[in-house]
Amino acid sequence: MIRHLLLDADGVVQRIPGGWEEPARRLLGDRSPEILEELLVAELPALRGQGDFVPELRRAFQRHGIDGDADELYAALWNRIEVSDEVVELVRGLRGAGYGVHLATNQHRQRAAYMRTELGYDELFDVSCYSCELGLAKPEVAYFERAVAMIGADPGQVLFVDDSLPNVEGARSAGLAAEHWRLDDGLPSLLSVLARHGVEVEPDGG
Repeated sequence: MIRHLLLDADGVVQRIPGGWEEPARRLLGDRSPEILEELLVAELPALRGQGDFVPELRRAFQRHGIDGDADELYAALWNRIEVSDEVVELVRGLRGAGYGVHLATNQHRQRAAYMRTELGYDELFDVSCYSCELGLAKPEVAYFERAVAMIGADPGQVLFVDDSLPNVEGARSAGLAAEHWRLDDGLPSLLSVLARHGVEVEPDGG
């Protein structure tokens, strides 16, 4: 029986309004796709808590001779976050109904701190599993094993929801129930996903 929900952050609880492309092009110019891809690769070690991404971002600006502000790019792409009010209400409703609701997200240290404090996720979720703190990242099976241990539940009691199919498969390999869903699919679709697993609760409108 499902007693816990484990939710991804980007694409499930939150989004970058308008996407990455416009601010990246404005700050990086015509080479923005190439440079952004390089930055996302450079971020990977920091997602596992190895190294610090923000200095790497500044070094990339120097390396490419970009006449701009690396901190402005960071604010525009990594800290420009829109939290879904509907999902927040649902989380509160689920917790009010007695379910544990937890966060499972790949983040580097600075963004994790921003989400914990500025977005209030420490209060919103029961347990938060940030990859940079676990030293593991989705879709690694070990990440999900560690997350379940932190929650204090059996894998079969946890339903994981993510907008990435590889992450869903990783969770299933660890014994969790797991479903693919993204914010653009709409809240009714998520409620149907939950209902298939016996989880039925109205969002908390209060």
